[in-house]
Amino acid sequence: MIHVTKTFLPPLEEYQKYLEQIWESNQIANGGKLWYELQARLKEYLGSPDLILTANGTLPLQIALKVLAGNGEVITTPFSYVATTAAIVWENCTPVFVDIHPGYLTIDETKIEAAITEKTTAILATHVFGNPCNVEEIDRIAQKHGLKVIYDAAHCFGVKFKGESIFNFGDVSTCSFHATKIFHTGEGGAMFCKDPQLFKKLFYSHNFGHKGATEFYGLGINAKMSELQAAMGLAVLPYVPKLLEARREITEGYNERLNFSSIATMTLRKSTAWNYSYYPILLDNEKQLFKVKKALEDNYIFPRRYFYPALNTLKYVEITKCEVSEKSSNNILCLPLSYDMTLSQLDIMSQIINS
Repeated sequence: MIHVTKTFLPPLEEYQKYLEQIWESNQIANGGKLWYELQARLKEYLGSPDLILTANGTLPLQIALKVLAGNGEVITTPFSYVATTAAIVWENCTPVFVDIHPGYLTIDETKIEAAITEKTTAILATHVFGNPCNVEEIDRIAQKHGLKVIYDAAHCFGVKFKGESIFNFGDVSTCSFHATKIFHTGEGGAMFCKDPQLFKKLFYSHNFGHKGATEFYGLGINAKMSELQAAMGLAVLPYVPKLLEARREITEGYNERLNFSSIATMTLRKSTAWNYSYYPILLDNEKQLFKVKKALEDNYIFPRRYFYPALNTLKYVEITKCEVSEKSSNNILCLPLSYDMTLSQLDIMSQIINS
């Protein structure tokens, strides 16, 4: 069987070495040695601003919204994983959907200003499949209207735009370290912030608001990453360059084998150093998608409909029309992409899809 993703597990003995350190320290949580070691190594590897390691990739979105968006309207994308919209609603904000660009699949920045009202407090946009939004134009719009910018960069580990870490953009960027991602901590995530005062607020917000043992800066929740998660991250991180190279080869293999007269894939934004996080294809219609999906599944190959349904159609939001997003959501299929796929597997999948 070939699944859409496959978790990379480091050699057990390498993870075991980090576990031995945890047993020696007898500290499993609350910012132990491995937490700080992983934080430092990630900053160095990514060339990113300060970061806070969290228990999962959704909590950073919730904290950023709580700190930056108040209870206002948040302009967002209808084409993302459900966590993006769910976090907005969960934090008592109102999602305002702006359609996506048909090529890049990211929020269409030319439509953002028309959606701004006196209640708008923030923009929450997703770098879809690791493909950056138009960060420069979004920054210009946000500065003009006094808005905060949060990026859902769940897919973006290692992505650079114009030579800079994608996490350098926006007031806060978030990332997922879920087991399905290129770099993972089993379950986990991070939020990135370059402003020292905002970083301080985000940090205490992820730890119940603590100021020492008995005092509190303010409101907070428990979003802390454990030492066990940090240990997994430290064991996985040295392998990331090899994983990226393997995924690049698989991506190029798809590019060489697929017949693009009848399918399309997303357009990568110029000046992007991509991480080959997913391989989406766009079919002509949903009927064709079901046909391809069934043919693959009949051969024990399991793609996935990322992202379906379009988030502007969820039952707990105000339904708005976003034609490009809805069409893309109906017609897009992410093909299997993992570090250990073989060329013979690529041949089989490509032949099925092309037929």
